[in-house]
Amino acid sequence: MIISTGVWIATIAAFLAVLAFDFYLVARNPRDPSMRESTIWVAVYVSLAIAFGLGVLAVAGPRYGGEFFAGWITEYSLSVDNLFVFVLIMSKFAVPRDYRQKVLLIGIVLALVLRGIFIALGAEAISRFDWMFYLFGAFLIWTAWKLIKEADGNEEFEENRLLRYVERVVPSTKEYNGAKMTTVVDGRRLVTPMLIVMVAIGTTDLLFAVDSIPAVFGLTQEPYLVFTVNAFALMGLRQLFFLIGGLLDRLVYLSKGLAFILAFIGVKLILEALHHHGVAWAPEVPILVSLGVIVGTLTLTTIASLMKSRRDAANGPDDDDITEPSSHSSKN
Repeated sequence: MIISTGVWIATIAAFLAVLAFDFYLVARNPRDPSMRESTIWVAVYVSLAIAFGLGVLAVAGPRYGGEFFAGWITEYSLSVDNLFVFVLIMSKFAVPRDYRQKVLLIGIVLALVLRGIFIALGAEAISRFDWMFYLFGAFLIWTAWKLIKEADGNEEFEENRLLRYVERVVPSTKEYNGAKMTTVVDGRRLVTPMLIVMVAIGTTDLLFAVDSIPAVFGLTQEPYLVFTVNAFALMGLRQLFFLIGGLLDRLVYLSKGLAFILAFIGVKLILEALHHHGVAWAPEVPILVSLGVIVGTLTLTTIASLMKSRRDAANGPDDDDITEPSSHSSKN
């Protein structure tokens, strides 16, 4: 798949234009969006991703079109799981409701920039060292095992090293000053929790990318598709936070479904690396098979989660429900 510099520039410019428009909407009216507004915007972003994928299908053929859709669905599903940790971050830092949109948007922009760097490094590493596929595959299988192991644990947000470093080194105050990231106290310029929580969102999402970007590289080795998949998965994340924030606890089997998908992609990477190195019995997994496994797993996971939530609601809370606030797990 040959992508010209002009196409790269046009694609990045289009994403920047959407982000600029998003900034304008948030700055004009800082508040929690309504359910209807969030639904409309999520539908718009999903429609844009589908339209882009159909464009790839028409221009580059079914192989690359299938790779985009498989990667986007996987990345979008992992982003839904990430939202649970975003909820914990918002709660830990007591972010005022009127400014949660701004925090999310700037955190997502930071994550997109960091992911772009990560994708460039990953693509270069793969092009130079084909043994990286074994490493990526093993890492995804280990991540899947970790997800299954932690699926029934209680959840709380743990600050990463970069965030702890920023909090320790940068002079800060615990009081918010509207949506401002700095304030002056007794003649000293201090950062507010608004900046800290933006760093928390952005860096935490980057840690999630350590899992998700290898997963996308397991479905396509085209840097352009990996970048657009990640960009489309992040673009509507702000609105998705407000749309399904209250429903996250009902998706009780989501982490198990994602673990299965990550393990499947990890095995796929290793098999295809073996096939590439001349191992006769190792098959190449067609992209349509990958797409079917991903969609089928997410469908079954969602149906099973909603059925369990409905049964639990009908039976009332039991002792486990009282002692364990959530069985949902994040990758953190």
